[in-house]
Amino acid sequence: MSATLSLSLSEARRLALSAQGFVGRATSAAVKPQRLNQMIERLGVLQIDSVNALVRSHYLPLFSRLGNYSAELLEQAAWGSGRRRTLFEYWGHEASLLPQSVYPLLRWRMRRAAQGEGIYGQLARFGREQQSVIRRVLQTVREQGAVGAGALATREERAGPWWDWSAEKHALEWLFAAGEVTVAGRRGFERLYDLPERVLPSALLEHPELDEAEAQRQLLLRSATALGVATEKDLRDYYRLEAADSQARLAELVESGELLPAQVQGWRQPAYCLGELKIPRKVSANALLSPFDSLIWERARTERLFDFRYRLEIYTPQHKRVYGYYVLPFLHNERLAARVDLRAERAHGRLAVHAVHEEERGLDDEGMAALSLNLLSMAHWLGLDEVAITCKRPGTLRLKAALAGL
Repeated sequence: MSATLSLSLSEARRLALSAQGFVGRATSAAVKPQRLNQMIERLGVLQIDSVNALVRSHYLPLFSRLGNYSAELLEQAAWGSGRRRTLFEYWGHEASLLPQSVYPLLRWRMRRAAQGEGIYGQLARFGREQQSVIRRVLQTVREQGAVGAGALATREERAGPWWDWSAEKHALEWLFAAGEVTVAGRRGFERLYDLPERVLPSALLEHPELDEAEAQRQLLLRSATALGVATEKDLRDYYRLEAADSQARLAELVESGELLPAQVQGWRQPAYCLGELKIPRKVSANALLSPFDSLIWERARTERLFDFRYRLEIYTPQHKRVYGYYVLPFLHNERLAARVDLRAERAHGRLAVHAVHEEERGLDDEGMAALSLNLLSMAHWLGLDEVAITCKRPGTLRLKAALAGL
């Protein structure tokens, strides 16, 4: 076994930020499809979320790293035709957009799903008990092409809340998990399902199947590439592997020398990383982060790396919220230095700042100016005319002055 590497916390932080694409991020040049795809390949996964208080979450990580880019580039990569489509939807880290290169690494998960493993709750029960509905829905997809669940629903009663799925929706989601249908496109935010052979390249579907162990090893290596340095739980969480699978594969990767053990200052658990580390001397990045950004989605890791406790308060009653409804952490240089409660008020053509909460060390004048520039850039990217401060917290008063100075 290789000797254990020793990393300071600041080295681990810079390694993680570099791995996540925050080194040399934005330029004045227009972002081309190749650059966008390179960034997604580097991250390995973009989590999809339906909340649209600002913009749907899968668009934000690319803005945080690349600056002003055309959202149409991501839409073409995700749901475009022919060679423009470079991504696919599946369960990666929750519902996700993933590079097509990851598709062969998830076939085992689809196979398990078809066998009733790895699907939980009502969907697993539906798969066991409603195969006749599943076969009927699959035949309809074969005959009609890309369809949404709403077009197939046969029940007469009115649907309840969003989780009150029809039998056809359950069938489509089961087929999607099993890899027998995929997402051909979206109508608004509604998935349109079709057969994989009508959506994805034949070479991808004909790729020789990897055994589970090899696929899981490759997913862990991708996780390590995207995270820089990480504990076993961090690596496992990136593609939501099961603990027993992750621990077995990690031991094999360490034994083969493909991952190296490391000890990070202040971390109780051992960490792992790829060999030949390239740790930047400093990372001078400024970015507003989606609540579902891969830099921060594993909350315990975020606390270990940045001493930043972060919880999403969307589902918290308003009177119990500490920071706000849709709060974006602000990365300044190598710190998560503030939290900004933002809303895109499209009817008024403005990006509304409902609150700024600085961390204990706060933002100096340079940091506040950087936050102002990020907000102006975000407003421009979203097609909004102005940044509007809607509260009088001390942080927002300083921000208002910084915006006026620009």
